[in-house]
Amino acid sequence: MSSEWSPEVIAAHDAAMKSGQGGYMDPESGLFVLTKMQLRMRGHCCGQGCRHCPYTAEEQFKAGRPGVKNPEESGENAE
Repeated sequence: MSSEWSPEVIAAHDAAMKSGQGGYMDPESGLFVLTKMQLRMRGHCCGQGCRHCPYTAEEQFKAGRPGVKNPEESGENAE
């Protein structure tokens, strides 16, 4: 997980994952956030910039996620 997330966010995500919940209430914003597991079950990247997006940069780019560079153009590995 990203180091930019607070310990409270990480704990909330981990608790939701352990209990098999599809998401959790963000302790900072109050918004409902989908877990990595739930996003993977969707089967594709939605391109909305989900906090726990499990998809590669290439998949995020193809889905239209803002701010993600085309890995093919930049020469970066897709993982």
